[in-house]
Amino acid sequence: MDYNKIGLKVGLEIHQQLDTGKLFCRCPSYLRKEVPDFIVKRRLHKVAGETGDIDAAVEYEASLNKEFEYQGYDNTTCLVELDEEPPKEINEEALNEAIKISLLLNCEIYPVVQIMRKTVIDGSNTSGFQRTTLIAHSGEIETSFGKVPVESVALEEDSARLVSEKGSDKVTFRLDRLGIPLIEIATAPTMNSPEQVKEAALKIGEILRACKVRRGIGTIRQDVNVSIRGHDKAEIKGFQEPRTMITTIEKEIERQKEELKKGKKEGEVRNSLPDGSTNFLRPSPGRARMYPETDLPLLKISRERINKIKKQLPKLKNEIRDELKKKGLTDELINLILDGHLDEFETLMRVYNKDANLVAKMTTLWRRDISAKTAKSMKEINDILNERALEKILEVLTENKISKGDIKTIMEKIVSGEKLENSLKTEKLSDDELEEEISKFVKEKPGLSAKAYMGLIMKQFKGKIDAKKAMEILEKMVK
Repeated sequence: MDYNKIGLKVGLEIHQQLDTGKLFCRCPSYLRKEVPDFIVKRRLHKVAGETGDIDAAVEYEASLNKEFEYQGYDNTTCLVELDEEPPKEINEEALNEAIKISLLLNCEIYPVVQIMRKTVIDGSNTSGFQRTTLIAHSGEIETSFGKVPVESVALEEDSARLVSEKGSDKVTFRLDRLGIPLIEIATAPTMNSPEQVKEAALKIGEILRACKVRRGIGTIRQDVNVSIRGHDKAEIKGFQEPRTMITTIEKEIERQKEELKKGKKEGEVRNSLPDGSTNFLRPSPGRARMYPETDLPLLKISRERINKIKKQLPKLKNEIRDELKKKGLTDELINLILDGHLDEFETLMRVYNKDANLVAKMTTLWRRDISAKTAKSMKEINDILNERALEKILEVLTENKISKGDIKTIMEKIVSGEKLENSLKTEKLSDDELEEEISKFVKEKPGLSAKAYMGLIMKQFKGKIDAKKAMEILEKMVK
């Protein structure tokens, strides 16, 4: 398909929960499974936004005239969540993470921002509005298709969790999710291929995972805004996985083409379905649903605060990967290190920085080998061969009390139950003793290759000889 010919324009909106306390109260940010302690019932009403008009999406939701039930808990639901008390000042940890993410997206931070209310009367918030704060603007990310502008980064409160819908007029929500800090990242609608959209989503996902965000199903939500020439944008909501984006965008292009043939061009909000198709949710919202939050002061973000956070920015996986390659690690070792062993690897490299491959093998491959050999789980192996045990082994190596060739054997001894201190005591043959023992092997079994002798010697004296020195002696004796 020629996307330029049809004038395809796509923008991304990504919503990611932060792993902090709630945004405007001091309740914990975790989801509950127990039977709720109480239920509150509400009906929500439409109000005009800052422009004096009622938003089309709000008007539509009001016309449904639904009753909403809210489930809460005595010890984790507060009056702020019930809209019975003014909000607390913004969560400082969440704000710092939002600034960090904005900087990684190369954005400009607003020095002063007004916390806003966004009218939402689909029941997902007890107050009938969502608090949102525009933190940054004018950023960009790199893709293989070129740069993608990042229009804005906002920090807002997540909605209540949908529990059930009974018929068309009654909906039940749970308040455990309401108020969890949510980062909203919006790109400009400049992408003109589904493949670029997918790559941009993955790139933003990498940046988010480098920060303090929640993990798991439901913690990240992705929307795409799609339009072709002559048609208004359709906002498609509900992606959990970027891999479904390409199919969904292609099907939306065909849907908009069919609408244009019928003389229709209006945009709307649609829900993505597993097969890539979509269905209608509500009319497209506009600016008329926004108005200032009157219970909170202006939010000021100082240059001093920004500069302090700049010094603490995490490295992205691609940057870390390049650094590990420069240390001489193979792709296999790099992947294993990045799969949960990076902090440990970096700590051990501070103890022994002469051989990155050795440290990488100790933390990954050799633990895995010992697990397979002993039938112990990786959790058991990691508990026994913990960071402190590996650190002690490397300290003794640094003191030249053991050789690199001893390390895997020492690790095996520790796993077998030998005390760490005892396993580090290796009885080494002197060079003269080693040469004498090798001479015996050559005399008793003449005619073998140096490699064959080496195998026999290692089998008998494993852990007691310097393998490199043994091979040097063999090469002199066996011509």
